[in-house]
Amino acid sequence: MAEGSRQLVEVDGRRLRLTNLEKVMYPETGTTKGEVISYYAEIASVMVPLVAGRPVTRKRWVHGVGTADDPAQPFFEKNLAEHAPEWVRRGVIQHSDGPKTYPIAGDRATLVWLAQQAALELHVPQWRFDAQGGATNPDRMVFDLDPGEGMGLAECAEVARLVRDLIAGMGLEAMPVTSGSKGIHLYAALDGSQTSQQVSDVAHELARALEADHPDLIVSSMRKTLRTSRVLIDWSQNNGKKTTIAPYSLRGRSRPTVAAPRTWEELDDPGLRHLEASEVLARAADGVDPMRAITERSHGGPLSEYLSMRSTGKTPEPMPASTWGAASAPGDDSARFVIQEHHARRLHFDLRLERDGVLKSWAVPKGVPETSGVNHLAVQTEDHPMEYATFEGTIPAGEYGAGSMTIWDTGTYATEKWRDEEVIIDLDGQPGGPLGGVVRVALIRTDGSGEKSSWLLHRMKDQRPHARVEEARQRRLETAGDDEGFATRPPASGAPRPAMIRERPMLATPGTVGMLARGDWALEWKWDGIRVLARVEGGGVRLMSRNGIDITERYPELARLPEVIDGDALVDGEIVALDAEGRPDFGRLQERMGLTKPREIAAVAASVPVRLLLFDVLEVDGASVVAEPYRARRARLAELARRVPGVPVEVPPAAEGTPADALDESRMLGLEGIVAKRPGSAYRPGARTDEWVKLKVTRTQEVVIGGYRRGVGTRTGRIRSLLVGIPGARGLEHGLEYAGRVGSGLGEKELDRLLATFSETEQPDAPFLDVPAADAADAVWVRPGLVGEIEFSGWTGTGVARHPRWRGLRTDIDPADVRREE
Repeated sequence: MAEGSRQLVEVDGRRLRLTNLEKVMYPETGTTKGEVISYYAEIASVMVPLVAGRPVTRKRWVHGVGTADDPAQPFFEKNLAEHAPEWVRRGVIQHSDGPKTYPIAGDRATLVWLAQQAALELHVPQWRFDAQGGATNPDRMVFDLDPGEGMGLAECAEVARLVRDLIAGMGLEAMPVTSGSKGIHLYAALDGSQTSQQVSDVAHELARALEADHPDLIVSSMRKTLRTSRVLIDWSQNNGKKTTIAPYSLRGRSRPTVAAPRTWEELDDPGLRHLEASEVLARAADGVDPMRAITERSHGGPLSEYLSMRSTGKTPEPMPASTWGAASAPGDDSARFVIQEHHARRLHFDLRLERDGVLKSWAVPKGVPETSGVNHLAVQTEDHPMEYATFEGTIPAGEYGAGSMTIWDTGTYATEKWRDEEVIIDLDGQPGGPLGGVVRVALIRTDGSGEKSSWLLHRMKDQRPHARVEEARQRRLETAGDDEGFATRPPASGAPRPAMIRERPMLATPGTVGMLARGDWALEWKWDGIRVLARVEGGGVRLMSRNGIDITERYPELARLPEVIDGDALVDGEIVALDAEGRPDFGRLQERMGLTKPREIAAVAASVPVRLLLFDVLEVDGASVVAEPYRARRARLAELARRVPGVPVEVPPAAEGTPADALDESRMLGLEGIVAKRPGSAYRPGARTDEWVKLKVTRTQEVVIGGYRRGVGTRTGRIRSLLVGIPGARGLEHGLEYAGRVGSGLGEKELDRLLATFSETEQPDAPFLDVPAADAADAVWVRPGLVGEIEFSGWTGTGVARHPRWRGLRTDIDPADVRREE
């Protein structure tokens, strides 16, 4: 064996011995076994959610695929060899000749091990194992479009569009995969309510119907003599005993082609062809993952338990769109951790470690041990979404985990060992944080498995990191400025993160010019953006939205706020994005509001910068000033804040003249309106009073989405319009007052994102108190958890908005806080 062809590696805490890395597996391209292994390691982030939980049948080419003229013969392998690593998850299927044990490729390490076995092709069924090892109902339907003699990808693409349009009428969305061999596979997500036999029967009938409509193009019979000059719709792979090449799997062809997920736009290309491994990796690196739409609609996934225990709109906790976690699973060098202090029925700490796109979580009643002489109990809990790494807030009474939660410490960690019964890691917390530097700990399982299993959290006696772990940490430190970073990393200055902001902004009452006819009023411009409270403390910054969500990391350009504020303070203001003429543009701000990943934020921030406009102050140097009159607080703010070139923070000038004059000028300037404030008014956190009155140039209204109407014709399978409402006088839990349907102003990308979200929140009953029959006839109802904003011309006599136009989602507002703006 050549020098260097054997290598001991660690993949996400699993140790593997790789051999024969220089062996050529694809002679035509010179692709080696090492490159095959590298492909599966890199593509795992998008492939694992598609194969996780499924038994894998392998097609192995031990000596390579050979050449087009002299292809090598592979062999299928079902049973898992006894020498397989103990950490490879297993599933047993009963066959006519007895039970067989299959591997389950639920993580990157297993994919790498399978590649080491020269398993180029991975085939899986459309169902998954459940937690008890039994087979569940299928979570997706598949059609294999196989071109007969004289047919090619172009004809397969034509048939694919026919299948797509037909199943769209059943409420199913199809996504194409060029198989890497001859044809195209189509996948559609299912809800798991039908058996494999039922799904297979439906697929068969659909294929027959298409054959009847297009007999010169399509055949549904498996007889080979009928396939010439036609495309076979192979419906049989929905049988529970059948498998299909897994999306993103390599193929054992003369070149390293891939079963590659594609977009529908690509299928329209007359030059459509199969993609090879390098091309697929480049697409994944650019964030192109068409099959994610199927993954997000499939039932199951590691976050199913988390979502089943929480209700959108009733808790401020993050609600991920997918049950399968983050789209990418970072390597060992950039894994994140967070320790949260949770004041629930009893005070405890929650340790969360990023792994396989989710946060593996343990409840630790006494926190991290301070010495190696004491072990603390840790109980494993359900996996949490990655968004939870930055969550701080109060979970309402009556909800799971009710109580306040704050971040105790956070940072990155490196893994020395990760096994089912033992985890050894180095936690690298915030500078000056409570961990006090790098801390080496072990988690040792003592009883049970999975959720509610008991572990011991042990602080290692030897606090010197393992050499490999220290190398990983150094690489993180050296490249910290080049990667995405960590969503809760402290400011570059090293300043500690300021304390949690528990106050909520004071709110204004909608009004008219006539309401301001009497008395003295101070006038401000009304800014079309996101309301925010900002704490400056010790040189650090924390930003909280109106509904108590920490949005500090979403707006990194505002980290320079301490350069503007003289000392420590808690200030009130509005984050805005300006158009080419310098006016706040809520549509532009929408491009930033939904972003949470540092890399995405950095990419968009360059073209959509934001500014923070300040107009009030609640604390100065730790002392509350909310009881002071508005006039005095504005004077304090003027003393605190100074204009600093290059820092996008300012205190805008007040509006002048009478309220009527100021409103006219606001209209002329293209602003949203004005806010009138009593000069002697105190600041009442979280309250809405008539001491502050807002007047708008155009009528806008926050609304809660309660459903949508299905698209028809070319929009079949998509959203036609949203059905929106407003909580009534008795509150959100008693239903929404119907405010109408809105379709104007909605972009296709936003509609697609909403549709993906709605698939997780559908419910049988309307959340509205009353809906016109015409609007309810084809409606799909959803849990009222999302808030948007519309502009409209006025209200009808029945309380429905006239000529509404969608302005965008308001992720900074809770549904229960929405009020009708009379």
